[in-house]
Amino acid sequence: MEAPLMRGQSRADRRARYREVAERLHALLDGERDEVAMLATVVCELHHAFEDFDWTGFYRVTSPGLLKVGPYQGGHGCLTIPFERGVCGRAARTAQVQLVEDVLADEAHIACSATTRSEIVVPVCLADGEVVAVLDVDSDRPAAFDEVDAAELGAICAMLGARLGGSCAVRAPGS
Repeated sequence: MEAPLMRGQSRADRRARYREVAERLHALLDGERDEVAMLATVVCELHHAFEDFDWTGFYRVTSPGLLKVGPYQGGHGCLTIPFERGVCGRAARTAQVQLVEDVLADEAHIACSATTRSEIVVPVCLADGEVVAVLDVDSDRPAAFDEVDAAELGAICAMLGARLGGSCAVRAPGS
């Protein structure tokens, strides 16, 4: 694992880092069938690749309309999130990437950590479009995420969805 990409790096540098992470994930997950092992590996690789990733984790759909915290790195996360609440719930409900530049300005945000200032949430879907999890990444810096993160994390989550039993076209914010 390389040192984390420092804050303020160019979009091209971030794209390149995401591609490196994706290549490692393809190699690490080759032949793996255990869901928890796959989720934990994705979280570990992403969390340690980017300095801005203060909390990186999955919330898994464990029953209709309910997310439960899955493998994660960082401080404690919320244990359960109904689809009707929070940015993670909104991502699960709509199957759309949620890009929040300022969590204090988003009424849906659930404050699991007082230091979080921005977040991105990306759904993980099966081939039929069923959301099985969401990837939640929080940063202590406002506007830490943009379209590059949405596209690259979307590609990683699509790969993960395919490995979990199918793939989906994750919709970007506003589409």
